[in-house]
Amino acid sequence: MKPPCEVIVWYVIPTIRAELAKELVKMGMSQKDISTRLGITQSAVSQYIKDKRGKGIPINKEVRRGIKTLAKQVMTEKEPKETIPGICMVCAIVKSSGSLCDLHRKENGGLEDCDVCFDINRPHSL
Repeated sequence: MKPPCEVIVWYVIPTIRAELAKELVKMGMSQKDISTRLGITQSAVSQYIKDKRGKGIPINKEVRRGIKTLAKQVMTEKEPKETIPGICMVCAIVKSSGSLCDLHRKENGGLEDCDVCFDINRPHSL
């Protein structure tokens, strides 16, 4: 079984980056500047914009609102590292919306009784 964090790395973060890149282009930022701000290559930005990458999860209104807010922040930031907390914030919205659980179940063969995503917030002992 893939852990939820693997699903985040493969699907959630690329989708956030893709939607963020598209929003920044709409706001007038160049692909080169987007790549610098997001800490990714310019070719990755191009693939995100052309929908060749980062289409892993559905984007609901709350996630879209978070991405638009993040895009406004990215436009005014000077350092790429300042973008990371914003991406984490949008990822948290995805987690709380239930989209991560749906995708995690799908990636693990449609497990109906899986509650790992809900269980990750509970303390565990090793």
